[in-house]
Amino acid sequence: MATRAGRGSGNPRTKWFTIGLLWFVFLFNYADRQAIFSLFPLIKTEMMLTDVQLGVLGSCFMWMYALCGPFTGWMTDRVSRKTLILGALVFWSVVTGATAFAHTYHQMIWCRALGGLGEAFYFPAAMAMISDYHGPKTRSRAMSLHQTAVYAGSIAGGSISAVVGQHGGWRASFLLFGGCGVVLGLVLSFLLREPLRGQSELRADQHAKKKKTSTALKEILGNRIVLVLIGIFMGANFVAVVFLTWLPTFLYQKFHMSLSMAGLNASLYLQAASLLGVICGGMLADRFSKKRGGGRQLAQAIGLLLGAPFLFLTGWTLSVPVLVMAMIGFGYFKGLYDANIIAGLYDVVAIENRGTAAGIANSLGWLGGGMAPVIIALGSARFGMGACISATAGIYLVIGVVMLLTARHLQGMRRRQNIEGVVVPA
Repeated sequence: MATRAGRGSGNPRTKWFTIGLLWFVFLFNYADRQAIFSLFPLIKTEMMLTDVQLGVLGSCFMWMYALCGPFTGWMTDRVSRKTLILGALVFWSVVTGATAFAHTYHQMIWCRALGGLGEAFYFPAAMAMISDYHGPKTRSRAMSLHQTAVYAGSIAGGSISAVVGQHGGWRASFLLFGGCGVVLGLVLSFLLREPLRGQSELRADQHAKKKKTSTALKEILGNRIVLVLIGIFMGANFVAVVFLTWLPTFLYQKFHMSLSMAGLNASLYLQAASLLGVICGGMLADRFSKKRGGGRQLAQAIGLLLGAPFLFLTGWTLSVPVLVMAMIGFGYFKGLYDANIIAGLYDVVAIENRGTAAGIANSLGWLGGGMAPVIIALGSARFGMGACISATAGIYLVIGVVMLLTARHLQGMRRRQNIEGVVVPA
């Protein structure tokens, strides 16, 4: 007899329906964190803040998010993913709404940090749930569809908050997003189902063994491929956070756009292109992984290397049409990389360690990204924000080359192990 947690989890409709439900949670995850960046000019004026203080305001969310990552990953391997996902959604939505009542810089810092605490629980739990519904044949496509919520949420958070902020003040935006998130949590409590752990790759009567935390950490951190992939994620996320944090302000200052137009343009072109790129990246990676080892990593390397020139143009150009083209190009190739961040990681870690691995990767990735708002604020004072944005193209080139070498290494491993008669994951 099927357990309550696994009832209906083998139904093909259920596994794709679950992606749809999680998509809306992930959308609010990013809309809530992104909304503040379009409101920076208003908050800066009201609270009389410097750019560095705004940078810290952006970073404190990520520092808390990164700090809690290993713990949330550990919890994911031991507690119902549904409980973690819905509890996190309601918590961070309440904190988002409470931000509207902050009247000092320190109160804003606390609200942002608590928001990072709540959102840290979502990602590893959602990735583990998706991996139990989707095996290697559909995992990249499933995770890439889920990833599209990042871009839809960024567009919604950046553009809606700017429009609401321009006409109703910055506090109204936080009340709007926070209230909608609480309602969503209540609705999903009746719809979201918890799958059996490991069901996509084990027989229904098998369960992955839970290992001691020390053993799991040793296996994850002792894997050099995992460390390389996490290091690449840190670099890629640093670049992504630069754009998430400072692009609206950059357009507002350099191209003299209104607050609402800067928020819309900073999110729409880049994120819409990323949405298309992540879907292509998921399909491309699943196709590559059937034919060769390191197929997902190869798709990521293509995205990083081809995205670098567009990164440079975004910060360097003085032409709005060229700027739009550059944002679209960077966004598309960023999507190719993003589609396989966790799917690629899951190819090289044990099933029972996936939640912990995703938590560690997410933690370290956002630890690297968390420094970006402050570093760019300091660098902009000396070199200008455009030059700092263009300089991030160098990061993409370096990590793109490393990812390409990693893909070749995994292909060689697959070839050698197949010759020896050992079946290995894609």
